[in-house]
Order: sequence, then C-alpha cells, then structure tokens
Amino acid sequence: MITGKEVKVLDKNAEFFGIPQQKLMKEAGKQLAEFIEKKCKDPSIVIICGMGNNGGDGFVAARYLSKNHPVTLFLAGEESKIHTSIARMNFTKLKQLPLKIQDIRSIDNLDTILSESSVIVDAMLGIGLKGSLRPPFDTIVESINLTKNKMIISCDVPTGLGLKKQIHPQHTVTFHDIKKGMNEETCGIIHIRSIGIPEKASTYVGPGELSEYYPRPKKDSHKGQNGRVLIIGGGPFTGAPALSGLAALRPGADLVFIAVPHKISSIVASYSPNFIVKPLESTDHLMIKDLDDIIELSTMVDSVLIGPGLGLFSDTQKTIQAVVKYLSEQSIPFVIDADGITALKNHHQLIKNANAIITPHAKEFQTFTGVSLKELLEDQKLQVQYWAKKLNMGFFVKGPTDIISNGNITKLNLIHNEAMTVGGTGDVLAGIITGLLSKKTSIINAMRIAGFINGYAGNLAFNSFSYGMTATDVIDFIPEVLKKYL
Repeated sequence: MITGKEVKVLDKNAEFFGIPQQKLMKEAGKQLAEFIEKKCKDPSIVIICGMGNNGGDGFVAARYLSKNHPVTLFLAGEESKIHTSIARMNFTKLKQLPLKIQDIRSIDNLDTILSESSVIVDAMLGIGLKGSLRPPFDTIVESINLTKNKMIISCDVPTGLGLKKQIHPQHTVTFHDIKKGMNEETCGIIHIRSIGIPEKASTYVGPGELSEYYPRPKKDSHKGQNGRVLIIGGGPFTGAPALSGLAALRPGADLVFIAVPHKISSIVASYSPNFIVKPLESTDHLMIKDLDDIIELSTMVDSVLIGPGLGLFSDTQKTIQAVVKYLSEQSIPFVIDADGITALKNHHQLIKNANAIITPHAKEFQTFTGVSLKELLEDQKLQVQYWAKKLNMGFFVKGPTDIISNGNITKLNLIHNEAMTVGGTGDVLAGIITGLLSKKTSIINAMRIAGFINGYAGNLAFNSFSYGMTATDVIDFIPEVLKKYL
C-alpha cells in the first residue's frame, strides 16, 4: 500500500530511470480499457475525465475503447485548462476519432449522458485530496452515485477517496499497488494492474524524493524559521566541521552554528563568513566541561550533527556520549557521523529510540554494531534494516550502493561515482542530512533526499573535474540539483 506522495515519487523516479510518464499513462489507459472490454459485454461507455493525469489515463482508455464501442467523453472542465502536457497530448489525439466529446459547458446534459450509457468510468481525480470536493466535481459525483443499473468503474482511485463525498464504484482498476485508504467498502472490487514502473523506481532513491518531500519555505517566513543547525566537531581536524557546515547551508538551512574547541575556532570561522562559530571552553579537543555550553546551544537549534573532525580522545568520546544522552532525552533531531560513531559502539542504549540518524561506512558499521556487513547486497539490506528497527532510528550506510533505512522503509542509492572517495564527501553528506532535518523533514525522507542530492551533485562535479574533484566541488553543485528538480 502506498501514499499519494509515494505515487508521485514513483512516477518521477520511473522517468529518471528510463520510463517516461507518457509511457506509464499510455499503459494505464490501455489496462483500464482492457479491463472494461473483458468485464462488460457490448458496453456503451461514458468516461468522465478530470484535468490532470488521472484524466489523461481516461483519454487513453477512450482512444482504445472507441475502436470497438460507442464512447462519450465528458471533460470536467475546458480543454484549455488541462493541467499537464502529456494529458493535453492524449486529449488532442481523441479529436480525430469516432467518439463524442463534451465538456463542462454541457453539464446540464450530464444526467442524460449518464442514462444513455451502460458503463460509467470515473477518471476525474487521483489520490491525495483534502478537505472537500469543489465544483464541478461535487455535482458530478452526486450525479454518478444517483444512477441506477450502471457499471461504475474508477480509474486508479475513486474520485473523492477519503472525503465525505466520493464515487462509489463496483470496481476500481488501480495501478502498480493499492493506494492508502483503498478497500472494498470504498472502492468496490480492486484490480491491480502493472503499468511498467521499473523496480528501480521503488527500490532506489531518485529525484522524486527531492521534488515531493523537500520542505519548501513559506513566502512569509523569516530568518531562522527554515532551519538552524548546530555542528559539534573539530579539534585535531578543522576542515571536516566546515565542510559539514557549508553542506548544511546548501539545501536551505538558515543558520549554522559550529561549536569547536577554542584553539581552532578562528580557523574554522575563516573558512566562511556564513558560519556562527562558538568557541568552547576546551583548548584543543572536546571535553566534558564543554557539555553545558553544548546543551545551551542545542536549545537554540532544530538539529545537531556530532562527529566531524572530533578525534578519538577518551574524554571526547565520553562527552559525545553525554551529548547524545541529552539530545535523545529531549527528542532533538541529530546525526552521528565519523568519530561520533566510535564513541557509541558499546552504548546503544543512549541512542535507541532517539530522533537520530547514524551515517557509517562498512567499517564503521562493524565498529558500531559488532557485525560485519555480508557480501551480497540483499543480505546487507536486511542487516541494516534489522539494526534500524532494533534501535528505532535511521541508518545511512555508505558504500558502492548506499543502504538507507528507518527499520520500516528501506531504500538503496546508486547515484554517485568512484571519485567521491575523496576526503570530505562523508562530511558533506552528513551536513546535507542535518540541514534537511533542521527543516522538519522526517528521518527517512531526510536520508532519501540527501542521498540523491549528494550523489547527483557529486556526479555533476565529476562531469566538470573528473577524478580531480573535491568535496567542496560537491557542495558547489548542490544548488544545481535543487534548481533542476524543485
């Protein structure tokens, strides 16, 4: 069972992986037409179509059915208002065929049109409606539901599914999978038909996650409302927290605070004027005496990243454990990366059930869990899903194929390249995830979106710089990914 959002993700990812929406619409309409021909003997058919892609499926079905049966197509609007280019294209193809086309200007004749047909096809509105049906759909739904002795068939989902007023069909021909809210009471008999969505579109992340789940800012929002990030890092290394900070800003976080030991604070600040650098009390590496300052800073932000460049000092690891305990208890979203992962290898109880994500590569996964990743990808997928479910948190396991899981949903990511082994790209990924978490994105969707953004930006960087690309090149191309898919 999938949601309306996931349907849109699938459509966009299918196109990304080589199956255009035009082809999916053609197959959907064909499957609907074939069902009607097999189910109904000598039907006379009226197809009521909406102005979007659900209506486009109806246009295609009308094209197939009109070859052998009398068909009337009723458009719940006017041709100029058809929303999508592929739906408009399929409507144009109908004009040369032997079928009657009427539109909303003939709504006073709708009852007569319905009475003259034995089969009524509902191809008006798809999934994801909220509130109540607006005119003219409310009136059309009432008219269809009042008909007697008619076969009513809905395309994909009944119009109004989940609302007080909806079509009540005897049959629903749905595509790829059952949609959320569908059952025999609301949809009649449900018939699932494949329309050629590739397995990759549902298994792997793609641009669909970005375009559907990215938290677009409201027009009246102001500074700080679209994400405030705290990065706890640095000590022996200064570049790692800076890379994470730059990466957190690129997906649209408003403010990035970086808490680092006092000795390196001016160095980290020099990397970018966009950072708000907070020198800690400790001199050269994170210590327990920094805990009060970190707790105070964490109350000012929406998400926290712990790990980049911290080092493996014993007192640093104890401090990480104390910070994680506090963030977990306060339900503040946070990401554990790099040296932060080692600090928690024998302290799973601190992070269990937290609003958290861990981002290990294979060796770090073994360090954290005590279990080596198996050789086969399918086995690795089950391992990651097991640990995500066991600890009730997010896992983003980096590798030739990334594995992303919250224990319930598990996705793969192949969008990256071999040059991204260059130092710093893990810090970039962690920064992107943390930036998205600060914008109130869910754990699973922050990981899914970040996997695509990071990998696609890396591929763009590779196109420009080949094997000479760097982590900062990946950061610089993040806006190009947003521009292309948002």
